[in-house]
Amino acid sequence: MKKLSKILLLGITASAMALGGMTIAQADEYPSRPVEIVVTFGPGGGADAMGRKMSQLLEKQLGVPLPVSNIAGASGNAGLTKVLTNPADGYTLGTLIALSVSSWASGLGTARPDDFTVIAVTQDSPSMLFVSKSSPLKTFQDFLDAAKANPGKLKIATSGYGTQDDMTLKYLAAQGYETTNVPFSKPSERYASPLGGHTDAIYEEPGDVAPLLKGGQLRPLVVFDDVAHPAFPDTPTSLSHGFHISDLPNFRTLAVPSSTPQDIVDRLSSAVQAALATSEWKEFCESTYTCTKEYSPEESQAHVISFYKMMQHYAEKYK
Repeated sequence: MKKLSKILLLGITASAMALGGMTIAQADEYPSRPVEIVVTFGPGGGADAMGRKMSQLLEKQLGVPLPVSNIAGASGNAGLTKVLTNPADGYTLGTLIALSVSSWASGLGTARPDDFTVIAVTQDSPSMLFVSKSSPLKTFQDFLDAAKANPGKLKIATSGYGTQDDMTLKYLAAQGYETTNVPFSKPSERYASPLGGHTDAIYEEPGDVAPLLKGGQLRPLVVFDDVAHPAFPDTPTSLSHGFHISDLPNFRTLAVPSSTPQDIVDRLSSAVQAALATSEWKEFCESTYTCTKEYSPEESQAHVISFYKMMQHYAEKYK
C-alpha cells in the first residue's frame, strides 16, 4: 500500500510539474494580455487618429486588445515618460512623432532617440500653411508681402515652441519674413483658430485638417517641400519661392523602450507591417494624406535619428 501511494504521489507530482511547465510556457508567449498604446497627444489630433486605427488593426494581428491611453503634455514627452518608465516587456507602445523629437533638439525633455526602439514609421507628410477661406491672403506671395511689410503682425497657429513649426517660422524670419508663433496645446483649438480670426494662418500637415479642407473652410498657401503635393498640385512649393526648408517632415511612429527584448520587437514589427499592408490602413492613410514608403525597423530608427540631428542643426542656428 505504501509503495502504491508513493507511485501515485510521484505521478501526481510529475503531472503537476508538467502542468506547471505548460503554464510557464504559455505565460512566456507574447502577447498573453492586452497591450497598451500610449498616444502622446490629446484626443482629436493626428497622433490620436493613428494610434486608434493601429489599435483596431493590431488587435487582429496580435490577438489581444490594444487599449489606447491619451497622455498629453510637453510636446508628447509626458506620454513618452510613461513608455520609458513602464516595464520594457512589449506591453506598452507609444506614439513617437516628429514634434516630440524636435522638442528634444530644442532642449525640452530628457529623452533621446537611442532611448527607444522604433517599431515602424507609420505616417509621413510635409507640412503646409493654411488660411481661412475668407482670408485676404490669397496666395503665398501675399503672405510673404504682408510679413515683410508688417514684421511680427501675422499670427501663425502652431503646435508649440521648439517644434518644426517653430523652426520653419524662425527660418522664414531669418529670410526677412517675421511672424508671431501662437502655440496651441489642444489640436481642436489650433485647427479652429484661423476660422475664428484668432490667428492669420495655421502651420499643419493636411491630414490633420482634412475635414476643413474638404469642407472648404481652409485653403492651402504653400507646401514646405521641394515637389508639389499630389493632392494639392496647384499649391506652390517652398522651393519655388527660393526657400530650402523641405527637410522637416511630420512623421509618426510606434516605439518601445530600447531595452525591449528583440524577439518581442520582431513580433511587434511583423504585426505592424501586416497592419500597414491592409486595405483598411491604405484607405486611412490616403484619406489623411499620410501614406509613406515601407521602412524596415533599422530604417525607421535611422529616420528618427536623422531628423533629430537636423533639428539640432536648426535649433543651434536659430536659437
